[in-house]
Amino acid sequence: MTTYQMNFNQDFTSLSVLSPTGLRLFSISSQDKVEEIFAKDNTEQIRIVERLFNSSLVVLVTAQKPNCLKMLHFKKKQDICNCFYPSEILCVRMNRQRLIVCLAESIHIHDIRDMKILHSIENIAPNEQGLCALSLNSHLAFPVCQTSGELRIFNASKLRTGMTIRAHDTFLSALAFSPSGALLATASERGTVIRVFCVKNGQRVQEFRRGVSCVRIASLVFSASGDFLCASSNTETVHVFKIDTQAVETVELKAIADVAAKSENSAKEAAASPAAEESSRPVATWGGMFSKAVSSLLLPTQVSEVLAQDRSFATVQLAQGGLKHICALTRVQKEPRLLIACEDGFLYVHEFPADRGGSCKLLSVHDLRGALEDVIELELSESVQGSQTKPSNPLTVTQPSLTMLKSCAASVLIENPDPMQDNSYASILKGDQADAMSDSDKFRKLCDAIDTPTKLYDERQFPPVAITAKD
Repeated sequence: MTTYQMNFNQDFTSLSVLSPTGLRLFSISSQDKVEEIFAKDNTEQIRIVERLFNSSLVVLVTAQKPNCLKMLHFKKKQDICNCFYPSEILCVRMNRQRLIVCLAESIHIHDIRDMKILHSIENIAPNEQGLCALSLNSHLAFPVCQTSGELRIFNASKLRTGMTIRAHDTFLSALAFSPSGALLATASERGTVIRVFCVKNGQRVQEFRRGVSCVRIASLVFSASGDFLCASSNTETVHVFKIDTQAVETVELKAIADVAAKSENSAKEAAASPAAEESSRPVATWGGMFSKAVSSLLLPTQVSEVLAQDRSFATVQLAQGGLKHICALTRVQKEPRLLIACEDGFLYVHEFPADRGGSCKLLSVHDLRGALEDVIELELSESVQGSQTKPSNPLTVTQPSLTMLKSCAASVLIENPDPMQDNSYASILKGDQADAMSDSDKFRKLCDAIDTPTKLYDERQFPPVAITAKD
């Protein structure tokens, strides 16, 4: 049986289908219509595909050059740039601010607007699965231990290391941020329990019981509203869990109270003097009172309820187990839908009863296995040939006009693809029709690929790049 690699974009409005014969991109406009918007032969043996929202920017990694990241403007059939890394690329994550490349023992953070490397996280615990998650507000989560489910949160916007959370006893198999970036869902290699943590203080908010048998979690994703969490595995059942919003609010209030209490304690210690200590009397501070008030909300019985292993809110029974299914909880034409893309090449659209839960009714099935029609040939620029010309720097970005940039103690070699010759009268007068692409041209090219048509982009649901990450 031919296996298809299925992958949704960040807002679940697009689906990539990768097979041994070709790559196809589909737009999901309604439950009855899935439109093909791009197709390409798979002569290069593409193995990783990521599209940035509804933009024209697509990144590819091929089996022929597993350490090379290719950035494409697929609508204009242009190759933007190639990035080379010291080892095989295992995972790529993107939002409107950052592009993350995960290797087995390092993670590289780029500014997606110009592809400059901002930071590299080196010497991490071997991460052979390339497991990592990136939120829309640029929180990055990745495992830091091979023997337990310990993870670290890194602020990729401010480039600051955050807290470490021991999420499970065994190694992690899935990570997912909520759309707001406030919650992080985790699953271990056992796959029996799924946990949700508060990103602000690392406290566990909820715990869900998927089942008693050990399985491999294939997909873990929040709904667009952040109120539900969907998990699929190699079994016949897809589970949807409901997030306890009251428990989330309580934990977030406690995080605010803890920060306030620490701030007041630090101020008191800085202002304290031996004379003042003798004459001082205990005073109730706002931070202390607020912290006690919030803590009183978490009575022992309530704590046990918050941390109880909740069962699924809704389920889908699949026709066949043992296959990889990628899920998405979104709205299609304003109606809540559960999308399930299977490696057999089919997309299943289910009704999602967000008000009552239970079994999700199958509404439509789309066969995405069809032969490639009207294939768009996209010529990708060749990388530097020969071992003697291979870049020796830890991270290299290639284009024909060579420019050396210094960033984060790493040398970045930028080589743009050959520009399209402009034979217009104005260009001939300027005399630059054969010149190589400048850095400003490359910047405009990237911005052009990243920009999303306003009709296809909902700023209320997915804020633009100007969003500021909160600690």
